[in-house]
Amino acid sequence: MAPPEAIAGRYVIDRRLGAGGMSTVFLAMDSVLERAVAVKLLAEHLAEDEDFVARFRREALSAARLQHPNIVQVFDSGEDPGSHRHYIVMEFVDGPSCADLLRDSKELGVDQTVSIVRDACNGLEYAHRAGVVHRDVKPGNLLLGDESRTTKLADFGIAKAAEQTRITQVGSVLGTAAYLSPEQARGDEAGPPSDIYSLGVCAYQFLTGRLPHEYSSLTELALKQQEEEVEPITDLRPEVSPELDRAIRIALERDAEARYGSTLDMARSVEAGLHGLETEA
Repeated sequence: MAPPEAIAGRYVIDRRLGAGGMSTVFLAMDSVLERAVAVKLLAEHLAEDEDFVARFRREALSAARLQHPNIVQVFDSGEDPGSHRHYIVMEFVDGPSCADLLRDSKELGVDQTVSIVRDACNGLEYAHRAGVVHRDVKPGNLLLGDESRTTKLADFGIAKAAEQTRITQVGSVLGTAAYLSPEQARGDEAGPPSDIYSLGVCAYQFLTGRLPHEYSSLTELALKQQEEEVEPITDLRPEVSPELDRAIRIALERDAEARYGSTLDMARSVEAGLHGLETEA
């Protein structure tokens, strides 16, 4: 079904930016404040699930309270009275996602990887202190501003809303299973260490062009996370310092308590690793 020309009589749809199993995102113009925004329209089949919609609204409200330079700001949410489509209005980020960058070049530069991780850690630290866990950190949710080159985390809250229903897509759980922490893959509750692990998977992939564990099913992934050692980054990309390799692989520890105590600790360690230095984990 085509989107309405305007959402809530205010957000004039321009063009589609992207789509997934749960939603479609459009570039729109806020006719009141005269600024470009991103409008996420929930998939129509999800609107039929009243429990999901209620959770989605609560999580959108929680996400809207997060105001930080490294988090995509949520401006508004609701139900369009004309089309009855549920929507979220967000800050428009004028650059690619890290998933786009990986599609174009497979690997990212070492300096760029550290910059992305540092920005993501800062945003996550703020969210964690506010009691919000992202639960779905992955390259597609890490957006880079074209002008600022600042990395911003998108889609806080949607994973939790889906997590508490039976809404899943075939072949995946809450998006891309590859970025799930071992505790999430087991079906346990996600906490801040889960976000640290997921960001560690992103960093590993940015530097090596591959995932820490190859898998064909969630069961196989969970098994490999428990039994298989992660291949050192230095074996796959020798220009990466051993210190940076170690800093990233601490985030990938299978035991949540063996990972960093906070994302700020991770940021410090990764930054130090870039310069060939080590910090206490």
